[in-house]
Amino acid sequence: MKYYSNEIVFRGHPDKVCDQISDALLDAYLKKDKSSRCAIEVAGGKGKIFITGEVTSKGNVDIKRVVKRVLRSVGYNSNYEIIENIGKQSKDIDLGTNEKIGGAGDQGMMFGYACNETKELLPKAMVILQKFSMWYDKKRQELPYLYSDGKAQITGEYDELDNLKKIKYFTVSYQNDEQHREITDKLIKEEIEKICKEYEIEIENFLINPTGRFFVGGFDADAGLTGRKIVVDTYQSFAPVGGGAFSGKDPSKVDRSGAYKAREIAKKILKEKKLQWCLVQISYAIGIEEPLAIYITSNKGKIEATKKLYEECKPNNIIRDLNLLNTNYEKKSKFGHFIK
Repeated sequence: MKYYSNEIVFRGHPDKVCDQISDALLDAYLKKDKSSRCAIEVAGGKGKIFITGEVTSKGNVDIKRVVKRVLRSVGYNSNYEIIENIGKQSKDIDLGTNEKIGGAGDQGMMFGYACNETKELLPKAMVILQKFSMWYDKKRQELPYLYSDGKAQITGEYDELDNLKKIKYFTVSYQNDEQHREITDKLIKEEIEKICKEYEIEIENFLINPTGRFFVGGFDADAGLTGRKIVVDTYQSFAPVGGGAFSGKDPSKVDRSGAYKAREIAKKILKEKKLQWCLVQISYAIGIEEPLAIYITSNKGKIEATKKLYEECKPNNIIRDLNLLNTNYEKKSKFGHFIK
């Protein structure tokens, strides 16, 4: 047996709030102009929210209005000083990435992963944490003494075939009014046990707010930054991740679209070849249309990428095939991009 840990953050975690603001702004620009080029970064903390990055768009967006809407949606006070510092995308990048040329919007490597543990084709522990974090967000909207910020972690016991057999520690740190802890701790434990029962997983130990108290949270307690939770956004450490964040980036940025495509490829091959797991890496050079390489491996060894697959992985083809110009990106960034 071996122990392995993975983590998720709640929708109200400061980093995740910044992701949602970046993606809400992206959604707003794409709604006005499908050809918008966006790479929007957000930093928040201590009463201020700083919006920077690059946007080239024919659409005009009320940035402050969008930011305040997201803050209210995640359960934050919207009375923050919002500082706008957005520039335009470099014309040097546009030389190779406009719609006519169709080159990749950045260089780098993107990963996609799928496994047969769950119907979501994701690791069991990861799905458990996703279900719990979604339940928590719904519950905190019902109960005034549950607050937005928090995170959860599973330290699981795995066998030699990497099957989750038991949860050694289920750790939850959640923000609350600290006046109803007996009630809220009980609710959280009961829901976790209910979810784990679906997967026939026993929990050995709970660690609930291990410091003893979690009253001050959000931007009052911590700073947030777009893209600082890229491991949570993808596979929670069960598979490699590329270096680029997703949030705030339009689909021409292969950090995002390439990773989505790699996930789709991994799911398709997993089903076709009846695999236990499949891992895909795609790499690009900025301004170049065709991927530099597509690497596919699995529990049955390496799988050769076809010429057809290289064609499918050209950025414009990915955008068309996955319909990425009509995606609610803010919704995708709430709990992690590969929930489904």
